[in-house]
Amino acid sequence: MNAQRLRGLIRKEFLQILRDPSAIAIAFVMPVLLLFLFGYGVSLDARQVPVAVVVDQPTGETSAFIGGLRQSPYFSPTLYPDIAAARRAVMARQADGILWLRSNFSRQLLSGQTASAGALVNGVDANNARILEGYLQGVWQTWLQLRAQAAGTALIIPVIPQDRIWFNPALRSRDYLVPGLIAVIMTLIGALLTALVVAREWERGTMEALMASPVTMGEILLGKLIPYFLMGMGGMALSVAMAVWLFAVPLEGSLWALTLASALFLLVALGMGLLISTLAKNQFVAAQVAIIVTFLPAFILSGFIFDIQSMPQAIQVITHIVAARYFVFILQTIFLAGDVWPVILGNAGALLIMAVLFLGITWRKSRKRLD
Repeated sequence: MNAQRLRGLIRKEFLQILRDPSAIAIAFVMPVLLLFLFGYGVSLDARQVPVAVVVDQPTGETSAFIGGLRQSPYFSPTLYPDIAAARRAVMARQADGILWLRSNFSRQLLSGQTASAGALVNGVDANNARILEGYLQGVWQTWLQLRAQAAGTALIIPVIPQDRIWFNPALRSRDYLVPGLIAVIMTLIGALLTALVVAREWERGTMEALMASPVTMGEILLGKLIPYFLMGMGGMALSVAMAVWLFAVPLEGSLWALTLASALFLLVALGMGLLISTLAKNQFVAAQVAIIVTFLPAFILSGFIFDIQSMPQAIQVITHIVAARYFVFILQTIFLAGDVWPVILGNAGALLIMAVLFLGITWRKSRKRLD
């Protein structure tokens, strides 16, 4: 390894980056665009859900209950004259559910009997249906408690849960999704940054000139890895800044732990990109393979959106070879819980093994030969 030749290769790569700004766009523009699109477009929170309300016999009690529904930020209730009209609204996707207060609702309530409210939920979107059902139960429980307090009586419930939400007390899905989104984005960016560089050298014929020079293959790989590693860390810093200051995601852990974990993961992503680029020798093929092999598994199998424990056992085993899985766990822990070292060190160790594996295979496959 010659330090002077290595400095020359690094300088050459930086000059190439300045002449071809596509790498700058991948490292700095793409994270901003993807974070904007996914950060604002992907949400598991239900807000202002349209609900059809049917009241067979309006009374003071039904008006009070509907008033509580209107005060909730989760619902946008609309009154319908009868249940048939409400059903048509659900069929036309004008409402996601029906709240039906039958004619005996107030009579049962005032006589001390158990009053029931009918809730019909559109189950086409199962996740949204479960969220809507839980919100309706919450509004119903809150209204009963307020009514009991106003009457000066105690609300008799066999079990009163006392909830405490750890790490995300506001229950904002964005606080959970944005750290995972950073991992998915950095997987794509890291792989694309290096997936194109070696293939570009082969396509332009400059790889033959490099092989005819005294530089070793290790110097060539390092000369390409170091500049894009620095650019990738810059893109990671930009993504973290957007998460904290734009999306208001709390950062409970330390910056140095986040930096070290990000550096390890970026080495894995860059190693995958270099391996793809070394084997493909064509920019178009390298870009397609990078998206299929890195981005799609990271999006689906990393736990970013879909819970890994809910997947079939065979798929859970496959997720262990997806590097983004470990980085998602690290980011969500550092952002929301803090420096929980058993989680951080265990997943960082897996990333270190994968980085050594991919970079080692790339070095073994790279030879100063034209075949």
